[in-house]
Amino acid sequence: MPFLAFALSKVLNLPDGIALGLILAGCCPGGVSSNIMSYLCGGDVAFSVGMTTVSTLVSPVMTPLMVSLLASGTQITIKGLTMFVSIIETVILPVGVGFLLNYLLGKNKTFRELQKVMPGVAALGLACVVGGVVSSQGAKFFRSGVVIFAAVLLHNGLGYLLGYGAGKLVGMNTSKKRTISIEVGMQNAGLATNLATTTAQFASTPESAIICAVSCTWHSISGTLLAGLFAMHDKRKEKAAGNAEAAAH
Repeated sequence: MPFLAFALSKVLNLPDGIALGLILAGCCPGGVSSNIMSYLCGGDVAFSVGMTTVSTLVSPVMTPLMVSLLASGTQITIKGLTMFVSIIETVILPVGVGFLLNYLLGKNKTFRELQKVMPGVAALGLACVVGGVVSSQGAKFFRSGVVIFAAVLLHNGLGYLLGYGAGKLVGMNTSKKRTISIEVGMQNAGLATNLATTTAQFASTPESAIICAVSCTWHSISGTLLAGLFAMHDKRKEKAAGNAEAAAH
């Protein structure tokens, strides 16, 4: 996805700010929502969680490294150490605290009830961040909207296709092919949005935050649609098999 973002930025001749945002989104790890989509479409959930976990753990090093490498052709200076610290603070520390709390309070009834509402709280918080970015940069969003949407749709859609194709190339079963398709196509664009809005080095390129915010929204929509299509395909296949069996009798 990082190299795909870089290639699209060149092919579409994207302005530096938009190119940087697309590269940043492509360099972020897989999101937790991809695990849910894998479950909904009959994918390999354990495989999905494993991929997300590994990509998240290496992200403090790999994300700054890849962004610095691929964005070197723009007029923006990337400070890898600043991004490293920000990812540790926003991803690794919360995950670590979550594991610790789950270990210490996992059997506590109140804690378990609280766990049920936290995904909704997290989604609401992310929606506020995305809405804030788009509203604060409304003029730039409307000026560059078509280019931004084209870049996001191509990046996301090609990611799904490349992921599925890679799974097919190495002989994976259907559930794993679906999983790797979703894992490759869906990035943690929420993290990218956070980095683009809270890290000082991106302050001069508000367009980078806009494309990350659009990616965050679109990845959730497209992932849901793709999972639905896979599930619909399975139902049709089961129905056809049932009809064939009934006809045989």
